[in-house]
Amino acid sequence: VIYSSAYALDKNPELIEATKRGIPCIMYPEVLGAISFGAWSCGIAGVHGKTSTTAICGTILEQLDIPVQVLAGSLVTSFSTNGKKSCAHGSCTLNKGYEYFIAETCEYQRHFMNFHPDQIILSSVESDHQDYYPTYESILDAFVDYCCLLPVGGKLIYCADDTGASETAKFVSIKRPDILLVPYGFTAQGDFSITNYSVQNGMQAFSLKIFANNKDFELFVPGKHNVLNAAACIALVIDLLQKENLNVIQNFSNIHRGLKNFTGSRRRSEIIYDNSPYITIIDDYGHHPTEIQKTLTGLRQFYKDRYIIIDFMSHTYTRTAALLEEFAQSFGAADMVVLNKIYSSAREKYSGTVTGKTLYNKTKAQHFNVVYAPEFDEASIVINKTLTQQTLNSNDKKGFLVVTMGAGDNWKVGTMLCESLKDNIRWSVK
Repeated sequence: VIYSSAYALDKNPELIEATKRGIPCIMYPEVLGAISFGAWSCGIAGVHGKTSTTAICGTILEQLDIPVQVLAGSLVTSFSTNGKKSCAHGSCTLNKGYEYFIAETCEYQRHFMNFHPDQIILSSVESDHQDYYPTYESILDAFVDYCCLLPVGGKLIYCADDTGASETAKFVSIKRPDILLVPYGFTAQGDFSITNYSVQNGMQAFSLKIFANNKDFELFVPGKHNVLNAAACIALVIDLLQKENLNVIQNFSNIHRGLKNFTGSRRRSEIIYDNSPYITIIDDYGHHPTEIQKTLTGLRQFYKDRYIIIDFMSHTYTRTAALLEEFAQSFGAADMVVLNKIYSSAREKYSGTVTGKTLYNKTKAQHFNVVYAPEFDEASIVINKTLTQQTLNSNDKKGFLVVTMGAGDNWKVGTMLCESLKDNIRWSVK
């Protein structure tokens, strides 16, 4: 029986019964570690971006003749069944062979220390999981320790645009000068410096220095953070091509096609309703202030003419309390903010006083249009009223974008809106 850290062997009835019957019970991170031990493995790590980066890697690798297994922590629609896609609740695997293994690896409770990486992609490091890492230094130490698991000559592909990832790389270079550091990003030096960036017609285009800046990649999901994720994936894919003695330049078109095929993953800017140009509803898992700010900024670039409404449910009391000011300041790209009550996690014991109303009061001081709707039915009514009664200036806003965001279950607000919109003549899908 494979189980997550959210369940205790001595409290969960199924685990108690399995133990009684003598069935081995193994934690999920330990299973990942066992699989990674038997292959050349790359761990994808970071406070943000793990799932999207893993999903982009798999979507590109599906176009290449490489025996690889890719495990993402969410459903990835662009993994085709031709690649023997297998999906379970909360995860998706692309199976093309077992010589190489790529998986997202989680920092919570140092779970990634079970992994056996030959290479690591590091997207971001900053304060999070305050119930386990009370300070930035404590989570930074964990990432440094993880990167130091790399073997001699192992590669750390890190985001030069992220302060925490760069700081991690600096400490790794001091402790382990035998590890190769490969930076990527808009500010990076070297092969994976991003150039020629543009956004137009629902597409992001960019080049990488390694291809002499004259070959553009195309990405049809929003946000510069996803361009960064794509650059990291291309760096990894090039290494795998070289390990397989495959020509990188000859495979450029395959890499380009794979990236172009990427349509996102479940709960990562996932479109759940689209009646453009009138209304689009998107659901996103973002639950950290940095994720919120980056995602909304990216959506604003993609949907310049839309009136953006975000419904946000903060995940865990400890995270909300620790990052209260940052949360309050993260909604600037939205025209309207609807806040729900805080989603309580079974893993935390919180004795403070911060509530959803506290976050509302803080956000109201930073944003001109904030509503507190603690329950989902309240939020749905507030948003639906705005969609049906708001008069938009035709020279400014020409439609609506509704974003349900958070690691809780406020995706239900989007479901409620979809149901109500079906009965609304003005917005009905033709």
